[in-house]
Amino acid sequence: MISLNKIFLNLLCVTIFVHFSYSKESPLTLWISSFQDQVYYEKMADLFAKKNKGFELKVTAYGFREMPDKLGVALRTGQGIPDMVQLDETFFGVFLNGPSPFLDLTELAKKSNLDKTLHPRRLEVFTFKDKLLGLPQSLSAMMMYYRKDLFEEFNIKPAELETWEDVARIGRELQEANGQRMLALDGTLFDVLLRQKGSDLFDKKGNFLPDENVAIEILQEFADMSQAQVAVMPDRGSIFDPVFFSGDLETGEVMCVAGADWYGLDLFQQFAPGMEGMWGMMPLPTWKGKDGKLGPRTATFAGQGLMICQATQKKDLAWAFLEFVMKNKEANAERFLQGNSFPAYLPSWKNEDLLNEHPYFKQSMGKLLVELADEIPPVVVDPRRPQAIFLMQENYFGSVMFGALSPEEAISQYREAMKQSWGNR
Repeated sequence: MISLNKIFLNLLCVTIFVHFSYSKESPLTLWISSFQDQVYYEKMADLFAKKNKGFELKVTAYGFREMPDKLGVALRTGQGIPDMVQLDETFFGVFLNGPSPFLDLTELAKKSNLDKTLHPRRLEVFTFKDKLLGLPQSLSAMMMYYRKDLFEEFNIKPAELETWEDVARIGRELQEANGQRMLALDGTLFDVLLRQKGSDLFDKKGNFLPDENVAIEILQEFADMSQAQVAVMPDRGSIFDPVFFSGDLETGEVMCVAGADWYGLDLFQQFAPGMEGMWGMMPLPTWKGKDGKLGPRTATFAGQGLMICQATQKKDLAWAFLEFVMKNKEANAERFLQGNSFPAYLPSWKNEDLLNEHPYFKQSMGKLLVELADEIPPVVVDPRRPQAIFLMQENYFGSVMFGALSPEEAISQYREAMKQSWGNR
């Protein structure tokens, strides 16, 4: 796996962008950060070519962390810059440390009505300084995946887990009576929890952890659950590790895991195919406000966006293809049905293919996501957001869960680490 330090060292050096020349005969080029998506985009290119004679698309697939590193090198050297890129929102911020390498799509989106037909919270994550720099492909709304058979065995109903306090209380009872752990989690959940509680990693003025007490409270609450063996970290520290699926999930070590729509559509089906029908979906537990009302029962995490590089000589053609992928009924359905993600394009939500019972979960994922969509809290975009996400994930969250650091110590060290650039580190 490519180290994050190397990725950020390369990307933070991207300050000069050189236009790359394409011949008229060359195909449109797209770099993507998911090998699974290659077949999808090649199929979309074939559909687009039926109405655009002679259209060709060359799709190059890289790994999730490899692609932004490759793109950073191309932008820094001015060599081999693609026309378009698919970039995950968790890496988007590292390309905002200077003049944007991506085309401003604000006016194009308005003319196409995509500024109103893509979910507003997803448009926000690819908008910086009032410029829309990418089009969101997925809703990426979080939910709780739970073992239906184990819930039935222990007489637990999903509706009983409205709040994280409920999770802690019922989880303790379950652990004491049966030695059963409730929840698996890792550091990627931290900023999701912050936004559920009305805060974020940054405020609009760029202040890091503007509500420090909220951050400490969240870490303490989940550290308490960890010490009680209610919420546990996977053996290898990540809920995205294939071994986590074949180990903790398949053996019933835990009953629940929080994840976005793409987590269930992609990773569950890929890494735990033998568990078809065993997992259900419910809203993410949350907290109650001072008024006694439930807070947002979801938030977003990660998710791909499509950008057009400033260096392209084929802006019109690139936009025409992006607009097609975003608005085409079949394109949106295919992305969901192929096990990738639930679309952010609102008109597609009327498509029965997206609302039908999902064959793996034996439940409609689409109906749950449509129910939760209006509750999605905003994300504050900041060039340092990727650094903040990965530092918490890799350095501090696990240390608090295992008791090596107190929440206060972790937040103090976290603040100090954020004062340094990845290159300096």
